[in-house]
Amino acid sequence: MRLHRHDDTGQAFPIYITVVAGLLFLAFVYLAVGQAAATRNEAQTAADAAALAAAQDLRDQLAGQWLENILDPATWQGIFDGDVGAADSCWRAHQLAAQNDARVTVCDSDLLSYRVDVETFETVGDTIVPGTEDMRATATAVAVVEPRCTFELPGEGAGDNVLPSLNCKDSSWDLDPEELDILPEPEDLFDVHLSDSQASDE
Repeated sequence: MRLHRHDDTGQAFPIYITVVAGLLFLAFVYLAVGQAAATRNEAQTAADAAALAAAQDLRDQLAGQWLENILDPATWQGIFDGDVGAADSCWRAHQLAAQNDARVTVCDSDLLSYRVDVETFETVGDTIVPGTEDMRATATAVAVVEPRCTFELPGEGAGDNVLPSLNCKDSSWDLDPEELDILPEPEDLFDVHLSDSQASDE
């Protein structure tokens, strides 16, 4: 009696094709996710840079006003609080966003902060996920200008030529109205840092 051998090759081939197709699909999905993540990172970088640029411009304005009013200590607190009517610094946000291939959609300022929303020029691109060819990443960042120094106004009878000492985070300045050749830099007076950021896809 002759024994018949079962050839499993024909049965295994469809399974092999299915497994390979599944792996290719997963690879394309991972690629799409990676492309989306890269676009989100680009958007967040642009938003962070834009918000920081606007806040740094505000810091420089405030430092300039302090220098202009250094002999009038009564005005100092308003300057350190940002309550001096500084010019809008959103132009710097637009400039830095463009340098990072994005555009500013929102730029709002408070006395000592800037919030910037951006959208990338480039889309995620064609992927296996429908709709990504028109999808752009958006991101939000908030940068804050923080005063680094405190002072106490001279008491009555101290004289008109007495300036307060500035006590900053890592240094102090004893200011002499007769010798104002060495003064704090903007970064000595104010710190600029990000306080919030968030990216997403549209």
